[in-house]
Amino acid sequence: MTVFALIIINKAGGLIYNRTFHEGGLNKISTNDYLVLAGTFHGVHAITARLSPIPTPGANRNSASSAGTMIRPEPPSGLEVLESENFRLQCFTTLTGIKFLLFTDTTQTNVDLTMRRVYEMYTDYVMKNPFYQLEMPVRCDMFDRKLLSYIREINNR
Repeated sequence: MTVFALIIINKAGGLIYNRTFHEGGLNKISTNDYLVLAGTFHGVHAITARLSPIPTPGANRNSASSAGTMIRPEPPSGLEVLESENFRLQCFTTLTGIKFLLFTDTTQTNVDLTMRRVYEMYTDYVMKNPFYQLEMPVRCDMFDRKLLSYIREINNR
């Protein structure tokens, strides 16, 4: 079981972070290819979010309260998992629109827990950094070290 790479995309579709953890897993790609991958995934994610079916009132007990007023439905999520015979791509989208893409082995378990932990590290070490500007590339040594340590622990199990 292996975690291959992590990509973070800002809400505009720009690549703000990429890191490869296992050299033998995915093919090496250039920085331009990462930028194209981020933009392409952002577009596909937006399209798949628009393709999600609209829930009909009354079909879901959360769609209306007992007083008859409408409750805002959950926003469509778009593409969350892409699985091939060689890898699995898991996407976690935050409420602010940032997307975390985690590339793992197809047999990797507890990917949701891994994504949650990566997001916690992002909020602790990147978002709380007073020098970090939103939507800009992530350049935080503490985040890099903690993330690498956590992923090495997973990959060595």
